[in-house]
Amino acid sequence: MVNDTETNFLYLADTLPIKYPSFFKRLEALLIRCEVSYGLLPGTKDIWAVDYMPIQVGLEKFVQFSYNPSYLQGPKYADLITDSDKVCEQIGINPVKSTIVLDGGNVIRCDDKVIMTERIFKDNPNYDKDLLITQLRELLEVEHIYLIPEQPYDFTGHADGMVRFVDDNTILVNDYQRESKRFQQAFDAAIRKTGLDTIKVPYNPYDNKGTYSAVGDYINYLQMEDIAIVPTFGIAEDDAVVKLLESVFTNSKLVTIDASDIAKDGGVLNCISWNIRIDGSLKLIE
Repeated sequence: MVNDTETNFLYLADTLPIKYPSFFKRLEALLIRCEVSYGLLPGTKDIWAVDYMPIQVGLEKFVQFSYNPSYLQGPKYADLITDSDKVCEQIGINPVKSTIVLDGGNVIRCDDKVIMTERIFKDNPNYDKDLLITQLRELLEVEHIYLIPEQPYDFTGHADGMVRFVDDNTILVNDYQRESKRFQQAFDAAIRKTGLDTIKVPYNPYDNKGTYSAVGDYINYLQMEDIAIVPTFGIAEDDAVVKLLESVFTNSKLVTIDASDIAKDGGVLNCISWNIRIDGSLKLIE
């Protein structure tokens, strides 16, 4: 499994500069300043690139899951579903195909471990649960798949706004002390079951209008080789989160960007990023 900290090339959707020109301008300037190599994915229909693009398992192995999430069902959402096959063809990737319905934002990975939410079962009701997990382990080439409950009110059911790996033994988790006791207990039990050490990250979406906005969800950062780009939102928790993550990412350069624009529409930095490892014989079209 290729970890975020091993990735050295960033793809963004070509819809991002169209739909969020001010944010893209800030992000592009930051990427250039930090010498992050990047390109635009052609022919996308929305900005959430991590969800519809394949998972990189090895340097030259990508697994393309079915991008057909429950929250985009019906004709009114057809214009939001990117044809991943066409995008991959245009940039020179030939992924292994799977009929399993799974968004990339629900795959949190590190070496031989993956964390995802139980949304995987809702999106694949025709699969036996044990068989589904076995097939996922084989496709992703990991030993462990840890399941956590979906966060209440998150229509996507993704894990990338809930937990992230620091290393093979440690994860960052949102501080859910203001969530319901029922969810806290289920989440804490699932995390304990992993046996991983945890570091709590401040989390405050509670002043947002409605449940759609991701403002206050810092754990949805972008991490690549030698750099972590952390979102800020102009709220009280910004400074505490940056200070905490500076102490965590001691081997990476940490920079910040105001991500309020995209967060108000439901996603943050990991959501818009398809960061991969390019090396040796793997030559993609930028």
